[in-house]
Amino acid sequence: MSTTVETVSAAARTAPAAVIVAIDGPSGTGKSSTSKAVAAQLGLSYLDTGAQYRAITWWMLNNGIDVHNAAEVATAADKPVIVSGTDPAAPTITVDGEDAAGPIRTTEVTSKVSAVSAVPEVRARITELQRSIAADAEVGIVVEGRDIGTTVLPNADLKIFLTASPEARAARRSGELKGSDLATTKEALIKRDTADSSRKTSPLAKAGDAVEVDTTELTLQQVIECVVTLVEEKWAAK
Repeated sequence: MSTTVETVSAAARTAPAAVIVAIDGPSGTGKSSTSKAVAAQLGLSYLDTGAQYRAITWWMLNNGIDVHNAAEVATAADKPVIVSGTDPAAPTITVDGEDAAGPIRTTEVTSKVSAVSAVPEVRARITELQRSIAADAEVGIVVEGRDIGTTVLPNADLKIFLTASPEARAARRSGELKGSDLATTKEALIKRDTADSSRKTSPLAKAGDAVEVDTTELTLQQVIECVVTLVEEKWAAK
């Protein structure tokens, strides 16, 4: 009996502490690909917060809400039931029980998500959901977005801010969106940056204690290796 207790105690002592990693940055910097790969490699949960804002935007559009009417959006903010799966190998998202992973990636949703996500009531609702998911991640979680290190999880163990030149970001996004025009894509990214950085509630910003990683000249694998090293160093220090 005592041997079993000692074994369990030893296991508890050597189990790694949960680590919360916040990865922020604008579109096209490699946040999603990097975050999923890092979480999978280290056995952590993963949360794409942008998908949640896309999900609530999609719901608004489907339910006849005028997304440019902040008061109307605010009134409806608590209505949809959004559930995010946190398996980095197969992240899922449902809205009122319906799989929304595909529909939230349409150009219509993309063009409207900034307007919806700028509404304070929407941000409060989604931020609460994100904090709850992070708190429930037993071994730790990689959370990616635009205001994770500054607003959602200001006490995250590690904060990383990914950047890249507008040209590099546009080229990557054009590669994802087959057939899209590079100049148009770059213009859309810059417009999104301006909207996200200038909104009054939780703007896109680098946390003061975040590690900035410029991905312009790096391959995806190099970015992943860089972030994994940073996480492992933080883990070792816990």
